[in-house]
Amino acid sequence: MVAIEEFQKLELIVAQIKDVQDHPQADKLYVLRVDTGNGERQLVAGIRRSYAKETLLGKRIVMINNLQPAVIRGVESQGMLLAASDAEGVCLIAPHREVALGSKVK
Repeated sequence: MVAIEEFQKLELIVAQIKDVQDHPQADKLYVLRVDTGNGERQLVAGIRRSYAKETLLGKRIVMINNLQPAVIRGVESQGMLLAASDAEGVCLIAPHREVALGSKVK
């Protein structure tokens, strides 16, 4: 179990995907550039088999903004997008209406 105080440490925000590139060393990964409303971040995400690049451009997503950066297969990821997965693949977690970039998810 996770205490509410631990969960509250995560900064979940709405961001918008501005650019999508294939990861140079992994066929399941994309390298995304996202606008957080307070600057841009680079994310590495394992969504390549479920989404074509062109369907991701401009899409608003929910991401963890204060995650410690990690190097994934040689590329730095500066956050993590949220997604669900099942037998049909991956589904991005996104707001149902357009909200301001950087809006906190509560």
